[in-house]
Amino acid sequence: MIGKHKIDTKLKKTRSKKAKIVYRDRATGSLTDQVLHKRQSGYTTVPDTYAFSTDNVVKTFSLLGMTGATIKKLSSAFDYIELSNAGITKNAINVLADNIGISRKFISENIFDVSVKTMERKDNKTKLDKRISSHAIEIAKVVQHTWKVFREEDKVKRWLNQTNRALNNKKPVELFDTLSGILIVDDILGRIEEGVYS
Repeated sequence: MIGKHKIDTKLKKTRSKKAKIVYRDRATGSLTDQVLHKRQSGYTTVPDTYAFSTDNVVKTFSLLGMTGATIKKLSSAFDYIELSNAGITKNAINVLADNIGISRKFISENIFDVSVKTMERKDNKTKLDKRISSHAIEIAKVVQHTWKVFREEDKVKRWLNQTNRALNNKKPVELFDTLSGILIVDDILGRIEEGVYS
């Protein structure tokens, strides 16, 4: 049983340390699959990657300063794309920097490769281009994953801003300037959830 609903499950046999369980929620009729990781006592449910959910979408956008009616309309991963195309505001970048625990100068110049003077000249409501908007949303998704792992503001900011052996002794924020770096940080967070790395 998952949540309050009965489910029908099928576990695919495998020799690897992972298996996939496919289940149908009897209340909604929707199909879902979940990766299971093999342990000595059998299989256990551990996230293979950071799972998509409406709750995660809403929390991700709240890290960009979006609240109330704006985020109540969000319901799928395609909302990330639509918002990127529409552009997020300069204020969203400022809020994201505050949530990460970095300066506006650092996020502008070291992550988005834009002069802080250029960024500061923009009005807070000015929409930014698709490249910066998409980049900021990807960072917000990883920051939300960090919140899911550590659950406290101080721990989140500390982890994001301290050197990490698993990241070649770089700080996670130092890897936020490229998509590859963002994915590596997200992978480390997934490993922490699995208990592979602490």
